Amino acid sequence: MKSVKKLSMQFILLLFCITTFAQGSYNKDVFSKKYIKDKIEKVSLWQLNNPSERDMRHWTNATFYSGLFSAWQTTKNKSLYQALMGMGDSQNWKPYNRWFHADDIAICQTYLDLYHKEKKIAMIQPTIDVINKFVAKPYPSKKDIEKIKLWWCDALFMVPPVFVKLTKETSDKSYLAFNDIYYKECYDLLYNKEESLFARDLNYVIKEDGSTRREKNGELIFWSRGNGWVMGGLALVLTDLPSTYKERPFYEQLFKEIAARIAKLQPEDGLWRTSLLDTESYSNGEVSGSAFFCYALAWGINNGLLDESYLPVVKKSWIALIQCVNDEGRVGWVQPITDSPQAKFSADSSSESYGPGAFLLAASEVIKLKK
Repeated sequence: MKSVKKLSMQFILLLFCITTFAQGSYNKDVFSKKYIKDKIEKVSLWQLNNPSERDMRHWTNATFYSGLFSAWQTTKNKSLYQALMGMGDSQNWKPYNRWFHADDIAICQTYLDLYHKEKKIAMIQPTIDVINKFVAKPYPSKKDIEKIKLWWCDALFMVPPVFVKLTKETSDKSYLAFNDIYYKECYDLLYNKEESLFARDLNYVIKEDGSTRREKNGELIFWSRGNGWVMGGLALVLTDLPSTYKERPFYEQLFKEIAARIAKLQPEDGLWRTSLLDTESYSNGEVSGSAFFCYALAWGINNGLLDESYLPVVKKSWIALIQCVNDEGRVGWVQPITDSPQAKFSADSSSESYGPGAFLLAASEVIKLKK
């Protein structure tokens, strides 16, 4: 009872809504195209009107703009496209500060998506330049865990889609080859084949002496949003990866393995906890990780990689996610910036724009579901 009393009344109301919806007592219109488009536009405009104080090219905003591009593709709202182009123009289509860091290259995804429509080389030349430098120079490692270029699992969302989109726009297949190298290095370093999940970085991998960081229940620590980054990145990679590419089966198989595991780990209320294997230590669900999972699983269904047995998982997560968006379009229950499950957040935790970005990606796939 003590733990229940500690919950805010706001969260108790959220739990009631999610539980009621999960049992089927919800308005079927939440899956209608009109409802989802309205939700997409409301979330997009709220975030644009309440921008982050961070640089537009910061990885938090890069994730939002990735979602915003999908929002524009779905709604064809001209104001969203103008916002995307305005961002690129204002930044002279340049990546963020660090040429060697995946986070600072993530914004290039949106540059490449916009270039696909505009076909102005100035929009992607800085991206080409930074990727060529990324490939040519060694990573300036400073810590023991920074042994490879993509040394943390979040990076699999930030850079691999850029490599694949560059090949799509330039026809230079060398980018695919480099992507395979960097992706598989991260896979070999951080992917736990028994759990079908990624450790966030080497701090969460079992050491040779058997020691590692663990949750209170003794389970290994697998961060929800970190694995959400991986799943979301895989969906983006597979969207643009040629169907005949020799390494495509590797990415498809990895996608299916993680999808199967994530589906089994979904809590009854639809929102995954920040720690995937210790739900009891975390009283409430979290939106950014859950939205990435919703996006990826819906994408998998829509593109034939996952069968319809995943549909209830997607529907349950979507029903839960929309309860975390207020009437103004503000996305709440978003875990702040961190590298692990350990961080407090609430219905008002929406200061970081990756939450709305992940939500927009999810909405843009849920709207395509046939059932």
